[in-house]
Amino acid sequence: MPLVSLADVLQPALSDGYAVAGLVTLGWEDMHAYIAAAEAEDVPVILQAGPSCRAHTPLPILGKMFRHLAENASVPVVAHLDHGYTMEECREALESGFTSLMFDGSRKPLSQNIDETAAIAEMAHDAAISCEGEIGFVGYADGEKSAGTDPDEAATFARQTRVDAMAISVGNVHLQQDKEGGLDEPRIRAIEAVTDIPLVIHGGSGVPVTQRTALARGSAICKFNIGTELRMAFGAALRIAVNADPGRFDRVQILKDTHDPLVAATRKVLRAFKGE
Repeated sequence: MPLVSLADVLQPALSDGYAVAGLVTLGWEDMHAYIAAAEAEDVPVILQAGPSCRAHTPLPILGKMFRHLAENASVPVVAHLDHGYTMEECREALESGFTSLMFDGSRKPLSQNIDETAAIAEMAHDAAISCEGEIGFVGYADGEKSAGTDPDEAATFARQTRVDAMAISVGNVHLQQDKEGGLDEPRIRAIEAVTDIPLVIHGGSGVPVTQRTALARGSAICKFNIGTELRMAFGAALRIAVNADPGRFDRVQILKDTHDPLVAATRKVLRAFKGE
């Protein structure tokens, strides 16, 4: 199945009451496992190349990897640039075959964020692909603190940028390893009341699973980004594989042992976003 755009998978999710997982990739092993899990659950999936992934593997290579997986998959696949910080980076992703660009101007003043996001959304739409923007700032566990999304600013941002999806800050935090927090549902409802585009939660690993499911089925949140939770599952599987045989040194054989555990962990994540 060929790659599809972000709008192609989020608009049906918005209409039919479910969410799509944006799965943060770091290499071939996790990408391959994510596709296998999505096929097993028969759901679309968004493969995401974030800053740490791009620091390890160049965008043109990632684009070819995503395209190869999509063309051989039985479910819709989106190739998504996560946290693009410049026009140049977003353009490179577009030219590398990505079908969705997420521009992160959330650290910038509102007017600058709107102007720059609008320019990237226009570039994306001219190429028949999608754009995600961010309003409010989603902080990091043990790092930068969040700044919650203002509903009135969100309405202005959505209207003036014409993005296909809008990432919001409503109690979510990047790189959170536990699920002891929770999202600010009154703020989500206030944002929903003034805009009609699909909403995105970054830092979805820190959101309790029951809340993920409830919001996927009963809100405009149509995309949850999941990274830390699955990186932890991969790390645990890799540790077991390495320690199982101290004499084994072939990394291909070692990495093969991470596949089934990561598929199982990913399937559990994907099930929480399905509609009723």
